[in-house]
Amino acid sequence: MSLTAKEKVIKVDQNRIEAEPREQKIDAQGRAYATGKRKNAVARVWIKKGTGKVEINERDGRTYLGREILFNIIRFPFSATKNENKFDVVATITGGGLTGQAGALAHGISKALIAFEPSNHQALKAGGFLTRDSRVVERKKYGLKKARKGQTYRKR
Repeated sequence: MSLTAKEKVIKVDQNRIEAEPREQKIDAQGRAYATGKRKNAVARVWIKKGTGKVEINERDGRTYLGREILFNIIRFPFSATKNENKFDVVATITGGGLTGQAGALAHGISKALIAFEPSNHQALKAGGFLTRDSRVVERKKYGLKKARKGQTYRKR
């Protein structure tokens, strides 16, 4: 059975209107999993009901990140959904620096919160936590010292 182009468009529009409700994705241990990315950092995140502990690469979250502002970045998704100190976070992060890793972890936590409780989607989307920040370092070009910095021009 072949559909015409017009029938395909109508079928797609009907599917968009009838968006399927998101479903909860929790494993046997009661954890939700998600991956977050920022610059070159990739965070694999598991969240489960708990008391608010954050473990990054088998270390305490505060000591791993070092600075309070970076720890606050990873707490923003919880405050946006009014879930402070209700979830334990276990994450493994690779690549990038500490700031990129904190951003990747916040992105992963946001996605995991939706996997755990789909009703969080509206609040996280409005706060901009689900958008992957696609900015990365611009590559160096040949003939230049850096991506855009060239030789100083001297007339005399």
